[in-house]
Amino acid sequence: MSELTGGDLSPEDAKLVTLARGARARVGAAEGAALRDETGRTYSASTVSLDGLTVSAAGLAVAQAASSGSRGIEAIVIVRSDAEVTEQDLVEIRALGGPNVPVLVVSPAGHMLVSAVS
Repeated sequence: MSELTGGDLSPEDAKLVTLARGARARVGAAEGAALRDETGRTYSASTVSLDGLTVSAAGLAVAQAASSGSRGIEAIVIVRSDAEVTEQDLVEIRALGGPNVPVLVVSPAGHMLVSAVS
């Protein structure tokens, strides 16, 4: 695996990688995520894990977009140590974005792990 460069991704997707990596690193969370909605607005989030409350980074980014009035998702990036995209994350992505949303999973070091669709 090589580190992603500007030539590997569109500038918009590279921005999502930067936002997701920053969200994760800022609080030392297990995951970070960033999404771009149908209007080009971006939302980033990290995993929340408290007593009685656990929300994945992707789920929180989707919730932020929905609560801001977004009606769709153009793409989402998830930063995590492994290539797993949970079924719950896919359900939440599809709830706002429908099927076929590009989902990129990137390591904390910036290596592409998975490129898939919801």
